[in-house]
Amino acid sequence: MIDNSSKHDHEQNRLKFSRSAEELLVIHLTGNWTINDNLPTISDVQKEINNGAQPKNITFDTKRLGKWDSGLLTFLVKLNRICSQKRIHVHEDGLPEGAQRLLRLASAVPEHKGDRKEKTHIPFLAKTGGVAIASWQSILETIDFIGQISVAFIKMLTGKARFRGSDLLLIIQECGANALPIVSLISILVGMILAFVGSIQLKMFGAQIYIADLVGIAMTRAMAAVMTGIIMAGRTGASFAARIGTMQVNEEIDALKTSGISPIEFLVLPRIIALSIMMPLLTLYSDLMGIMGGVIVGVMGFDISLAEYFGETKSALTLTNIWIGLASAFVFGILVAISGCLRGIQCGRSASAVGDATTSAVVTGIVSIVVATAVITFVCNVLGI
Repeated sequence: MIDNSSKHDHEQNRLKFSRSAEELLVIHLTGNWTINDNLPTISDVQKEINNGAQPKNITFDTKRLGKWDSGLLTFLVKLNRICSQKRIHVHEDGLPEGAQRLLRLASAVPEHKGDRKEKTHIPFLAKTGGVAIASWQSILETIDFIGQISVAFIKMLTGKARFRGSDLLLIIQECGANALPIVSLISILVGMILAFVGSIQLKMFGAQIYIADLVGIAMTRAMAAVMTGIIMAGRTGASFAARIGTMQVNEEIDALKTSGISPIEFLVLPRIIALSIMMPLLTLYSDLMGIMGGVIVGVMGFDISLAEYFGETKSALTLTNIWIGLASAFVFGILVAISGCLRGIQCGRSASAVGDATTSAVVTGIVSIVVATAVITFVCNVLGI
């Protein structure tokens, strides 16, 4: 066991100093200088420099230097930094040739200002202004994106839009048939939850039969469209953002532009068409699954016969409720597709940017659905439908 004093002496034996002249300091490096050894610290050199008259030149004696690695280079880099601040010239001629080459390589590319992120205090007004400017810029980019989509849609109506029909069919399959399992599960559970929540109050009045009214109207008018929209925002909207964002990272979108093909027509337009077509169909399917969830609770939990439940549902539902739900689903499909494609187009050039774009697409899609639901509900209330 080595005590602290012997350990300190061992470190000092690797580093010795001598002054051949008043303005010249010679640093003698002896022994092995590897990261596994207990190397001297740069503070020993600082003490020697501050001890007496400050030298103007420093040179090295490495005749007794053994093995060395990055431990020696780290020491020399720190020494050069200190000497640069004190305006002391370091002569590297006495160092091993390999160490000299590595030092020249390290100093060939100087550190840029701003490479090291330092915590700086930003005034509140500056933060507020930055957020306001970023928000306004985002609004302008969104409006511009919607304008480009409108132009591409008009070109499609005139038969001039350039995209592959096979891509559209594949996207329709991904948005529609492949989404049926998760839509089925969520819709049945939502229907069961609505039935259970409604039964708590309806049971007090012996009106369990109206569970069918509650579930049927709630699912067809709003809940099926909203839940399907949220599912598609997390599933399909994120997929759109990730795929287009990855193409942005791989410079495939730049290649399309170079080839004279509009990314809006080739990538965005088929996805918006596919999702706007499939969302109403998925919502209609979700209506059925939600009603089936209510059937499970009503028939098995409250002794309502199957014929009574479906008869009450049929009398409660109107085409107005169904059409409001389908119209909402159509709007949600467009919003989710635009959110996913917009964030994908805005994606940066790194792998982490793809993740950020995906997260932003999901958040934007869900917020858009909630806001659109509030607007549609208010309009329907004003119109009395």
